[in-house]
Amino acid sequence: MRDKKRTICDKGYIQTLLALTFILFIYPNVSFSSDEPAAVPHEELEWVEIAPFVHMSKVNGNMDEGKHGTMGKMKPGMKTPMHTHSAAYHGVVVSGTMTHQFGDDKDPPKLTAGSYWYVPAGAEHFTTCYPDAPCIFYFHSDEKFDMTHVDE
Repeated sequence: MRDKKRTICDKGYIQTLLALTFILFIYPNVSFSSDEPAAVPHEELEWVEIAPFVHMSKVNGNMDEGKHGTMGKMKPGMKTPMHTHSAAYHGVVVSGTMTHQFGDDKDPPKLTAGSYWYVPAGAEHFTTCYPDAPCIFYFHSDEKFDMTHVDE
């Protein structure tokens, strides 16, 4: 029986490569106010429920005031209502499986660890966390965070 060797094409390696690409090429181009180094284990993040379907942890900057990098998490099976944001933001899935459904799109792609999404200011969308596991994600914006529900 041949030993199976892991290759760069294995799913885990691709997800890790995508996440590292984000960290190395996109994240350094985002300017934040802090110039202090930081390394915070997941269990030490301070989570705040901002709605019944999502918790947020401020990791850099202040999402209530301006530029920020923020971690978010959703329980398995949760879905946000249709909503918009007044500022654009970029996001990356850390774990779990999510979708970001824009407007009347009926077949949004499944986003797993390492996946990227972008929401332009004013774009109507909703987010779903698949029921198999919690969804953890990171997002950043050059402006403060807000959320306006859209009547469906």
